[in-house]
Amino acid sequence: MTELAQYVASGLVVGAIYGLIAIGFTAVYNVTGIVNFAQGDFAMLGALGAIGLTAAGVPLAPAVVLAALAVGLAGVVIERVAIRPAGPDVLRGIIITIGVGVSLQGVAVLVWGTDAQPLPAFSGEKPIDLAGVTVPPQALWVVGTAAALMAGLYLFFARTYLGKAFRACAINAFAASLMGIPTSAIRALSFFVSGLVGAIAGIIVAPIALMQYDSGIFLGIKGFVACIIGGFGNPIGAALGGLALGLLEALATGYLSSGYKNAIAFVVLLAFLFARPGGILGELEGAKR
Repeated sequence: MTELAQYVASGLVVGAIYGLIAIGFTAVYNVTGIVNFAQGDFAMLGALGAIGLTAAGVPLAPAVVLAALAVGLAGVVIERVAIRPAGPDVLRGIIITIGVGVSLQGVAVLVWGTDAQPLPAFSGEKPIDLAGVTVPPQALWVVGTAAALMAGLYLFFARTYLGKAFRACAINAFAASLMGIPTSAIRALSFFVSGLVGAIAGIIVAPIALMQYDSGIFLGIKGFVACIIGGFGNPIGAALGGLALGLLEALATGYLSSGYKNAIAFVVLLAFLFARPGGILGELEGAKR
């Protein structure tokens, strides 16, 4: 049982990261219908940005805040410069996000090189024993930050006027514009939220896993699979999908072989695409329309 609990704890930590990446996907998808394949690279950029700032002598907390905000603003610039001029064509927008991801990786190579780099742990590295389960202190930061962000984003979408404007754009952007909702600003804000959440995910995992220019590819794929599992367009489903994927990978690694870890994601992806394309919770009702 202790061994199982250890695997579950590891799976929840990894799944929380996947869930945050997946929520970043939904922020853009719900407003524009675009699957932002640069989402994982937002995480990479946020982590390397924080690492660069701390290496330059900036204290850890300000470095984390500045890096996350910078990536969020970069998302706004990307929407304005690359996505918006392409017009309403969703397929064109998706292809552009792939190009944006490749460009961000190139920028990362020029600025930080190709070596994997660590970010200092937020509260030390001495393992914590929780009823026989050993976890690094950073794992608690990962789970706590992920839970707080997921709860905050749920309240944002469900309880605030701005969140309802997001949902209105997801249901019918043209009707939302007729009702006075500034759809262009909402689109830009969706990319800000996507960049911010992705950067935070990369930053909180960087002390556990080294970060380099191509780490975003791996994170983006797992976040995408989490969206498929939970339901593309549903932020709660995306978070649950991330946790489910993390648990499946941890159990497969523990009881089968570490070689099956990445294969699990693709098997689950194919299973859901064939058996339940809408995911566990399905898309937001409005996104279906």
